[in-house]
Amino acid sequence: MIDIKLLEHLETYLTENRKARFDAVLPQRTKHFTVATEDVYQLHNTSAVMRSCDVFGIQEVHIIEEQNSKDIDREIAMGAQKWVDLKRYHTVKDCISHLKQNEYQIVATTPHINDCELYDYDVTKKACFFFGRETEGLSDEVLNTADCFLKIPMVGFTESLNISVSAAIILQHVTTKLKQTSINWQLTEAEQQEKRLDWIKKTIKSYDDIVERFYANRTYKI
Repeated sequence: MIDIKLLEHLETYLTENRKARFDAVLPQRTKHFTVATEDVYQLHNTSAVMRSCDVFGIQEVHIIEEQNSKDIDREIAMGAQKWVDLKRYHTVKDCISHLKQNEYQIVATTPHINDCELYDYDVTKKACFFFGRETEGLSDEVLNTADCFLKIPMVGFTESLNISVSAAIILQHVTTKLKQTSINWQLTEAEQQEKRLDWIKKTIKSYDDIVERFYANRTYKI
C-alpha cells in the first residue's frame, strides 16, 4: 500500500508542469490492452513499439527473448521506457501463461484463415496483441494458442507492414474505440497511485535520500 503522506511530500519536489503532466496522463493509462513482441530482431522495432504503447496509453509491454536479447534503444523509445512497464520473458510459454492467468485473450496480429479485420474487432475483451519477428512472423506456439487472429485491411500491392507501424495503427484504433465504451478500462486508484510514485522515483535524482529524510523526520517528531 502506498504511503500517501510520502507521495504528497515527494510531489513537492516536482515542477508544476511535471505534476500537471502526471495528472493528465495517468487517467488515460490502461491495462485492458497490452502488447507482446516475440523475438523481434531489429532493436529499433521493439523500441518503437514501446513508444507507441506510451503514446496510446498502454501501460505494460511484454518482450519475449527466446533467441534475441538486447537493451532498449533509448533514442528511439524517446524516454518511453521510463513510463511503461516492461516485462521480459525467456520463453513464449512463460509469457502466455502469465497473460492467461491475468485473463488476457491472446491476439495474433497476422493474416489467417479465421482472422478478424481491425475495424470489426471486439474491444470489450481484455487482450494482448502479439507481434512477431520481422521475417518469420509469429511462432507456431503463439499461433496455436491464439484466441483471435487480427489483420489490418490493406488494399495495395504490399502485403505487410513493419511491426512498429502495425502496432501504432492497431493501438490507435482499439484504444479510441475502447474509450467510446462504458467499460472500466482505466487503472484502479491504487494502481494510479503506485504508478505515480514509480514515475516520481524515476524523475527525482535524489529520491532515496529524500525518502530517508522523510521517515527520519517523522520518527523524530513522534
